[in-house]
Amino acid sequence: MQDLEGNETHVHRKLLEIARQSLEATLQGNPIPDFQINDPELLHHHGVFVTLKRHERLRGCMGRFVSEMPLYQLVIEMAVAAALEDPRFRTEHVRPQELREVDIEVSVTSPLKRITDPLNFELGRHGVYVKNGSCYGCFLPQVAQETGWGKEEFLSQCCAGKAGLSPEAWKEPDTEVYTFEVDVIRQ
Repeated sequence: MQDLEGNETHVHRKLLEIARQSLEATLQGNPIPDFQINDPELLHHHGVFVTLKRHERLRGCMGRFVSEMPLYQLVIEMAVAAALEDPRFRTEHVRPQELREVDIEVSVTSPLKRITDPLNFELGRHGVYVKNGSCYGCFLPQVAQETGWGKEEFLSQCCAGKAGLSPEAWKEPDTEVYTFEVDVIRQ
């Protein structure tokens, strides 16, 4: 996340503004604004997750670790996807009347780093991504802080709740475990 350092305040404000304006336009049936971006930090390629909450309750979260598009464009795509495509909210997507009460969190990710010891990460600092065959899932570092889970519970919940694997899958040799860090930007 070194690309976001230095000019953080401006970059953070801009990413939240882009997410909010994209979300509002989409939910109100309007075209997404044509953002004129020239900040190198916003044009860099990063992974990002956009989380939407209403009254502290999750309303959607979508993201990607790798992207061929500039960061600001990925924020647009993930903000809209979090509101309308999160499969956990198939019948209850974010509605236009909720907009004023929706808080937006943008998590810019570091590259994934594979670890050989699944417990070799720091809760609250590292997120985890687990993969076994075509099954995969991840938890952002914030999830550990919000739930109070220990490392084993964090991994088990990620395997079972996000990847559709057995809770103990993280112990299996054919399950790949990766860590990552995030630069969290909140309203």
